[in-house]
Amino acid sequence: MDTLDTTSEVQGASCPPGNGTEPHTDFKKAGTLALAIAALGIVYGDIGTSPLYAIKECFHGLHGIQVTGTNVLGVLSLVFWSLAIVICFKYVIVLCRADNEGEGGIFALLALISADRKKVSAKTYATILMAAIFGAALLYGDGVITPAISVLSAIEGLKVATKALTPAVLPLTCVILFVLFMMQHRGTAKIGKVFGPVMIVWFAALAILGLNEIAKYPQILKALNPFYAVAFFAHNGFHGIVVLGAVVLCITGGEALYADLGHFGRSAIQISWLSIAFPALLLNYFGQGALLLSHPDLSFNPFYALVPRPFLYPMVVLSTMATVIASQAMITGVFSLTQQAVQMGYCPRIHVIHTSSETIGQIYIPFVNYVLMTACIGLVLIFRHSSGLAGAYGIAVTATMGITSIIYFVVIRHIWGWSLWKAVPLLVIFLVFDLSYFGANILKLFDGGWFPLAIATAIMIAMSTWWDGRKLLSVKMRDSRLPLDAFLKDVARHDLPRVHGTAVFMTMSPDGTPSALMHQIKHNHVLHEKIVILSIRSLDIPFAPPDQRLELEDLGQGFYRLLGFYGFMEAPDAPEFLRLARRRGLVTTPMETTYFLGRETLLTSGKTKMMGWRKMLFALMARNAQTAPAYFGIAPGRVIELGIQIEI
Repeated sequence: MDTLDTTSEVQGASCPPGNGTEPHTDFKKAGTLALAIAALGIVYGDIGTSPLYAIKECFHGLHGIQVTGTNVLGVLSLVFWSLAIVICFKYVIVLCRADNEGEGGIFALLALISADRKKVSAKTYATILMAAIFGAALLYGDGVITPAISVLSAIEGLKVATKALTPAVLPLTCVILFVLFMMQHRGTAKIGKVFGPVMIVWFAALAILGLNEIAKYPQILKALNPFYAVAFFAHNGFHGIVVLGAVVLCITGGEALYADLGHFGRSAIQISWLSIAFPALLLNYFGQGALLLSHPDLSFNPFYALVPRPFLYPMVVLSTMATVIASQAMITGVFSLTQQAVQMGYCPRIHVIHTSSETIGQIYIPFVNYVLMTACIGLVLIFRHSSGLAGAYGIAVTATMGITSIIYFVVIRHIWGWSLWKAVPLLVIFLVFDLSYFGANILKLFDGGWFPLAIATAIMIAMSTWWDGRKLLSVKMRDSRLPLDAFLKDVARHDLPRVHGTAVFMTMSPDGTPSALMHQIKHNHVLHEKIVILSIRSLDIPFAPPDQRLELEDLGQGFYRLLGFYGFMEAPDAPEFLRLARRRGLVTTPMETTYFLGRETLLTSGKTKMMGWRKMLFALMARNAQTAPAYFGIAPGRVIELGIQIEI
């Protein structure tokens, strides 16, 4: 093939707000209620397990504040208004209406802008592109920390039951994480069916435990008044801002909620949040606050302190199941994010295994899985306590929230044409919370906050290098190509022998003559009866509509130009595009079809604007990318690769 990867073209149509987000998986066969139950297990796993550590970190973490009535009411007021404004208003009500053909997430927002790129300046688009890449990279840091802190927090309940089990906490956490990652190759289709019911039990337990304590100390409900949040900062000053960095732990699942929009649809997500998850979380948080009003000494783990002694061990088991589900959702999200990055041209081809023939999006990426496993277990062994990990948690989430708000503003202002008086107030509301949380978490930079930033920086460098390298390579190959019209005229002048069968020459761009075709004639001096110049492109929409999947042009002399299109949530399949082309009149026989691809060897000695170390990184990524035949679903026995050296 004439390039190291597919190309991401801007051909999707932007979607107006509230276009109706229908889920794209087989879940859409179910009713809204079934979708809402399923969403509990996948969408709210992360935010649903935050009660395990959020309140504890406010009062007993690295920078915990003194347990007083004023502070407890202040923290609970911050928790309530954070959940109400950030999760309920920003994500569930507003952002869920900003979908790209039903899909959500930061790449979906970017795709909306890419689809109408002419509406934004080149400088604005370049800035938004880099911000989106960095925001996506930050989610990888979140994907590493979430399983580690969630499972460790659940297992730490054993220390509340008995101090004798304290030495078993770390080994047991590592074993659970190891088993979780080693089971990923089986896919989540089967285990996903029990996610929803388990999380219903989990949220019911949260609500019951919290309600029981609120009934004893109903004065905790005064925290619904925002006055107590203001008074908290007035009373504690700078220390109050530091504690805000722990409060943010209660909203860490907002981005995951938005990213999972396409799996369940807006209605199911809104119903499950407003009717089950949100009330249960509030009751548990306020229950923990009520407990601290009467028992300040229990701040070391107020969640498990709510649990009656006879139910402590069962609660540890249920908590562990819930955190495993939360971790599974985040791991699956990282897999999906990686697949989207590959499809949109920000990441090299990578081996993706589809674990379900029925459910779109059920994928497994071995390389990413093992890197995540190593990083998660390493984090647990390094930080050793959930309080230590909490210091690393928050920066990635809050930075991504801020980036999402800014990109959303560009969408509503430039793509949807909202007026400034309508768009700016919304942005201000979002950024007041986002920047406050981010500023508070920056203070945790040396307590572990550097870790997700380091991961995000490394991933962003790799993504931007791959993107820039592909553009550079595309220009180099385009400039060296013979125009296709001139090539066809030359073929007409020379009566080259034609052999039986079809030759498919895969190329990044349909313009110009593929280098593999030129090499074939140069070395073999023959042509096949039919020559298909195939370009496969990713659209900036999740799923390519049937009427937009194919473009076929008869060039004469047995030559055809074939363009195949697929969405960024789909896998490219070259043989499938040829099958579709048969309906348009291009008759081919699979057993008589040979695919010709160019295998590029990159030489970094060329004089280009790209820095030397980035050229070496790009070449290294290219060498380790998945082979084109495997990526495009081509049987190895039907492929001929021709070596090409390119200087960059």
